[in-house]
Amino acid sequence: MSKLVLFITKKKVYGLFLIIGVSLIAYRIFDHLINKVLLRNKSDFEKKRAVTVLSLLKNFIKYVIIFFAVIFILDLYGVNVTSLIASLGVASAVAALAFQDTLKDIISGTTIIMDNYYVVGDFITYNGFTGRVTQLGIRSTKIQDFDGKTYTIANRNINEIVNLSQSVASTLIVVPVAYEEKIEKVEKVINEVIDEVLTWPTVKKDTSYKGIIEFNSSSIDYGLRLYCSPGEIWQYQRDILRLIKIKFDKYHIEIPYTKIEVQNGKGKK
Repeated sequence: MSKLVLFITKKKVYGLFLIIGVSLIAYRIFDHLINKVLLRNKSDFEKKRAVTVLSLLKNFIKYVIIFFAVIFILDLYGVNVTSLIASLGVASAVAALAFQDTLKDIISGTTIIMDNYYVVGDFITYNGFTGRVTQLGIRSTKIQDFDGKTYTIANRNINEIVNLSQSVASTLIVVPVAYEEKIEKVEKVINEVIDEVLTWPTVKKDTSYKGIIEFNSSSIDYGLRLYCSPGEIWQYQRDILRLIKIKFDKYHIEIPYTKIEVQNGKGKK
């Protein structure tokens, strides 16, 4: 028992546990304070941004605490930390030259957060790929499309990213109708569709019928402009097309399509 007490009371033993304990307590305190400050009295949009900043800030603080804990532990065991830190400074300069792209990603990641380019939950488009931001890190951003495919973007490509979530989303829906149908009848039905669509959640009042878009070889193209909250535009577009088909069937309005006439090859004798 005396040997155990003697072992525990050694500076290198109790000092190690003390450093680890203080580090854990410090992280818990910072974690609590950060959560309290960043998430208090925030709107939904501000909370989205705060959660993103929170994740990055917690990681940063964690690594800072680990760094200092390691330095104190090495000093406890007699390692010359002054020369070690000086060596790390030289190594950092060499690493900066070797990992320029990584540094660009880190700087861009910080810029994305501080300048509010986008946050977790936003819909963005990059290189023709559209999806929701599922993870935002210092080096890269992960987005997931509606099929579950995940795309990882290096943060240095920030200038090529389009954010679809910080403004009202809009799209033009083109409806082809046969030339034989009366324009007044078609426009009346389309306006009925719009009146119903305007009752849907997050659809904006600017949603409206825009008139005839084009005369095609087999159809007159009518257009309506949809305005709604970002992230819902694709589903609303599908719902509107379905509603238009139901209404056209009800009022016997024909949507032109290619028809093939099949003959049995028997001629008259």
